[in-house]
This record gives sequence, C-alpha cells and structure tokens, in this order.
Amino acid sequence: MMPYACWGLALVLSALRARLPIWQSAQAAVDLCYNERMTTKPRFTSADLESFPDDGKRYEIIDGELYVSTQPHLYHQFVCNQVAFKLQEWSQRTGDASRAVGAPGLIFADDDDVAPDVVWISSQRLAAALAADGKLHAAPELIIEVLSPGRANEKRDRDAKLKLYSRRGVDEYWIVDWRRRSVEIFRQADGGLRPVATLAEADTLTTPLLPAFACAVADLFAGIPSGRR
Repeated sequence: MMPYACWGLALVLSALRARLPIWQSAQAAVDLCYNERMTTKPRFTSADLESFPDDGKRYEIIDGELYVSTQPHLYHQFVCNQVAFKLQEWSQRTGDASRAVGAPGLIFADDDDVAPDVVWISSQRLAAALAADGKLHAAPELIIEVLSPGRANEKRDRDAKLKLYSRRGVDEYWIVDWRRRSVEIFRQADGGLRPVATLAEADTLTTPLLPAFACAVADLFAGIPSGRR
C-alpha cells in the first residue's frame, strides 16, 4: 500500500502525465489504495498462534501465511512414531546424545513458526537451539514430514516447507508417503535442499548425518496394510 506521505507527489505526477485535473488524479489514487488494501493478504506471526483455540488442529506459519491441518490419519502417526524410534535407536546404540523428537515447536522467526512431524538434532545444535520457551529456534540437522492426503497438504510439505527448510539451513529433509510407501530425500547442495533419491519399499534408508545408520524402508510402514490410500 502506498504511504500517505507519497500521495501528494503521486497525484501531481499522475496529473502531469495524463494531463488531468488534480481532483481526477486524487480519485484514481484513492481507488488504487482501496483495491490494494482489499487484495493484500494478512501476515500472521507467532503471536497470532497464541490466540488460536486448542482444538486438535495444527496451526503453522510459513513466510507469514497461515497453514491449518486437521488431525492426521492413524497410519500417519504410526509412521511418525516408527521414524522417530529408528532414529533414536541409532542415537542410543551409538551412545550419541542426539535426539529424535516428534512434532516439536520450531520457530525460525515470528513469521516462520512450524511444527515438523519429526526432527533429529545433535546435542551440540540442541544446546544452541533450545530456548526457555521449550521450542527450537534454529534449524535441526534433519527434518521429516509424513504426507497427509489432500492436495493442499502435499503442496505445503513439497513446496512451502521445502523452501522454508532450504533457506533456513536444514541439512537434510525426508518426505515420507505412507500411502505410496516411499521416502523422498533432499540434502543441502549449492545453497539449498536438492533431491537426492526417492526410495521404494525394497530399498534401505541411510544418511551421512548418522554413520552406519541403515533402516529398511519397509520397516517404516510395518503394520499398515498394503494398498491403503
């Protein structure tokens, strides 16, 4: 929206260019201002999240835009738990103090406030990222999102969140699809998260972040009947 202080100059320039009376240019400027105000989307911040009801929905903000998701499918939660278990199992087996955490609050900035399905974060980064509010305020090394059905949900995870995690310095990003029983892997390269592989059920999931970590992709979907959509 044009600042009030600029109106006078804008009116004069418009009148001179169009050779119109000043009053006609003034009306055009008012109309433009009104149209911009009506079409501008509100920008949400972390403070807005505090006012939303505790209704079981997940409210997230990405670049000032509000995203709302309903309670997930039970199989979605099965997979989240299994991913977190496999990652934490590695940490315990190796004696590493890193943590795999489900749905933590992750606040990069007031207008980038999300809750990933699962994160894996090293002890060193955890010490720097964890604030007094119990939320993470810096990027973990690894983020996992498990897709929920619906075009809007897929667009959020494949587009908005991929861009967010890319520019905020997440080292690796997994998109897990329990319906197609696949895992898409993105890793940092050339200043952003780039696709590395799409693993099928017969493949083995590994990552350079966790030496000697190996998980059969099929294990992530254990207990979920084949062909479920």
